[in-house]
Amino acid sequence: MKSISFKALLCAAATISLAACGGGDREAEDQTQVADDMAIQNDMPVETNANSSAVMVGGAEMFPNKTIVENASQSADHTTLVSAVKAAGLVETLSGPGPFTVFAPTNAAFDKLPAGTVGTLVKPESKKALTGILTYHVVSGRMTAADLSKAIKQGGGTAKLNTVAGGSLTATESGGTITLKDAKGGTSTVTQGDVMQSNGVIHVVDTVLMPA
Repeated sequence: MKSISFKALLCAAATISLAACGGGDREAEDQTQVADDMAIQNDMPVETNANSSAVMVGGAEMFPNKTIVENASQSADHTTLVSAVKAAGLVETLSGPGPFTVFAPTNAAFDKLPAGTVGTLVKPESKKALTGILTYHVVSGRMTAADLSKAIKQGGGTAKLNTVAGGSLTATESGGTITLKDAKGGTSTVTQGDVMQSNGVIHVVDTVLMPA
């Protein structure tokens, strides 16, 4: 039998009472607030619409109350990235409190690499190299698109981003689009920014960035 929460019982009782007495909307709102307050006092969770600020990535909703790994695992466009994160043993790290700013390459981005590259990188003997590449896409702290844009302006048109891997990325902006240059001179464009996470933010990019 499906259980009914304490809050639900209070709200139901309030609704019945108002219907019998001919109460208006304002009274209903007051009664609901009382129910919420009582639920909190009794350590019962007050329901909220956590889905209201979710955005779509790879055909799936990304929720700001979930971690980077939890959200990325739902995106059909990031299956290669998630597999790589697992192979590198970074699931626990990217599920931690952070916060982190992750430039997340799509499957199409990985497909741009020379044939066989991904297959080689996910092998146990390539774990160090794979970890270096993945952490090169991670910056400590939460940097939104607005933060990146501000840093670029303050830097006179460029911003140096220090990655968790130890190297740096150079960010530029043109026409509202942010581009990243890696240590080898390759560039990657942010195609979707500000995908908020509980432990940071993801910016989707169209090319894999390579450290020195």
